[in-house]
Amino acid sequence: MRQAVVLGASIAGLLSARVLADAYDRVLIIERDETEGAVPRRGVPQARHLHGLMERGRQIMEELFPGLTADCAAAGAPTTEVLRESRWYLSGLRVRPTDTGLTTLLASRPMLENAILTRTREMPGVELSRRAAAGLTGGRAITGVRLADGGEVAADLVVDATGRGSRAADWLAALGHERPAEERVDVDLGYSSRLYRRKPEHLDGDLAVVVSTMPGFRGGGAITLEGDRWHVTLAGMLGDHPPTDPAEFEQFAATLPVPDVHEIVRSAEPLDDPVPHRFRGSLRRRYDRISASPQGFLVVGDAMCSFNPLYAQGMTVAAQQALALRACLPAPDPARFYREAAGAVDVAWQMSTGSDLRYPGVEGPRSLRSRIVGAYSARAQVAAHHDAAVARTFMRTANLTIPPTSLLAPDIAFRVLRAGRR
Repeated sequence: MRQAVVLGASIAGLLSARVLADAYDRVLIIERDETEGAVPRRGVPQARHLHGLMERGRQIMEELFPGLTADCAAAGAPTTEVLRESRWYLSGLRVRPTDTGLTTLLASRPMLENAILTRTREMPGVELSRRAAAGLTGGRAITGVRLADGGEVAADLVVDATGRGSRAADWLAALGHERPAEERVDVDLGYSSRLYRRKPEHLDGDLAVVVSTMPGFRGGGAITLEGDRWHVTLAGMLGDHPPTDPAEFEQFAATLPVPDVHEIVRSAEPLDDPVPHRFRGSLRRRYDRISASPQGFLVVGDAMCSFNPLYAQGMTVAAQQALALRACLPAPDPARFYREAAGAVDVAWQMSTGSDLRYPGVEGPRSLRSRIVGAYSARAQVAAHHDAAVARTFMRTANLTIPPTSLLAPDIAFRVLRAGRR
């Protein structure tokens, strides 16, 4: 009997378990947190803050779990077209409302995670065990997992989906394997979030507003969630962090470059107290560059690459990695998997870190190419305010449904450069 073990019931872990269930007799998910109900897990502190599911991620999840979007909608999660009934502001300018062909599922992270967990556990051969992993077993090849309670679980394949705090590098080094190199771009991002009661007249009936955050521009957003609630998150970079005191929270909201979020905070009924979250910076572990990856072990999700959450790429890249894993079945070779996954990770990493490195306060390597791309991206944001074609292309690239190079197509480049001269 072939058994795969997935460490962590994160989105990345659950999607990995889903595709592994097609090739293994048994898939065991090991998760240390309580998973019952649509509530934030202790190991996912960012679950209490705004989450965006990009359209490419939703498409993949729908492919793996047909009807998932409809199920969430039936449970109360609103859906909308990304620039219809939603307001997007880039550099303080609203992206022009237009049809994009992109669907936004406005489900909270706990609701979405619970829906995926429920469907994954219904797959034949999938089991979940509430335990904690403490290491790996094996030598040149990984043969299983050591548990914190002293037990061991044998496995033909172990997938680490334990998130940014993954200890896989230490576990592999203890068995004599090479550590992956790391790349970092620190942004010192701070969040503060609060839930409010939603009324139909808020935002003139619109369902969401997102105000981009960057050095010099405080930002945040308000998203309609299941249960007629507003989920409001305020954000600031490079140490300019929003407070958790309710009065100061409202004062911070008033300093955003547009008044939409503040109007909700000022007028809506609060349902809880503000909660904080800190994010030091993007972190990529280069498992794809290890000279000899051990057989029987893979790393996915934030354990491989943790992105600046402002760009909402994490869940979608995890979904893309699940497709890469599926392409490598029934006997996934680590080197091939990391090659397959690197394409999606490279695109998202370059988009998010490239955007962050536009600002002098963010430390990191800058090439002539990155400076040119950054300047062009700034013009594209201005053009998206005026031009529906640029707005549509910009949002499709941000949602990872088309490559970033689509913004360089001759007709779009002409529109971008023309608008940038205004």
